[in-house]
Amino acid sequence: MSTTKAQTRAAIVVIAPAVLFAGFAYHPYVANATDEAALAEAAASDTTRWGLSHLAIGIGYALLALAFIAIRSFLREAGEERWSVVALPLIVAGCAFFPILTGMEFALLAAAETGGDAEAAQTELMPWFVPVLVTGAVSFTLGALGFAMGIVRAGVLGTQWTWLVAGALVVMAAARFVPLGAAQYVIGVAALVALLPLAYRMWERPKAQLRV
Repeated sequence: MSTTKAQTRAAIVVIAPAVLFAGFAYHPYVANATDEAALAEAAASDTTRWGLSHLAIGIGYALLALAFIAIRSFLREAGEERWSVVALPLIVAGCAFFPILTGMEFALLAAAETGGDAEAAQTELMPWFVPVLVTGAVSFTLGALGFAMGIVRAGVLGTQWTWLVAGALVVMAAARFVPLGAAQYVIGVAALVALLPLAYRMWERPKAQLRV
């Protein structure tokens, strides 16, 4: 692989978690993500911030899917053909489900800007929101566990970095099940911790060698 191609691949792995973190950091803080009244108030208090943060999160997850495709390619070059190949479709599906949720939450923005009842809109969305959230979280978690195993088996990082990255992937996945406002920051930070060391390694060594 050419150096330019390898560095482009590494750049995607840097940009994706950065955009995702920015989206979650900018998102208005809501202590309980299942509190319809609090969500409606947050959306109505600053519709521009609500819209931009959800747009950034949706884009972040789309980029994250590309990042894991790049990581899978990197691991394949290192000789890892067992875990990441199975994990990739699961984690891409998990990434695809999240933008659906951000799209649903634009309903609160529309209700707030048109004088509608944002709380009622959120209440009506919940029967759709929760199954999509859980399905996406389960898929992403299974994919994250697969990638964690692939990274451990491939040995593309030093021992300490390997376990840090694998642990961050697990934490990132687990946080998607937690309906608390702090979970959004955990996801964003864990994404950076998990992907940036891999991006550095991909940039530094375009052709990773498997260390058994």
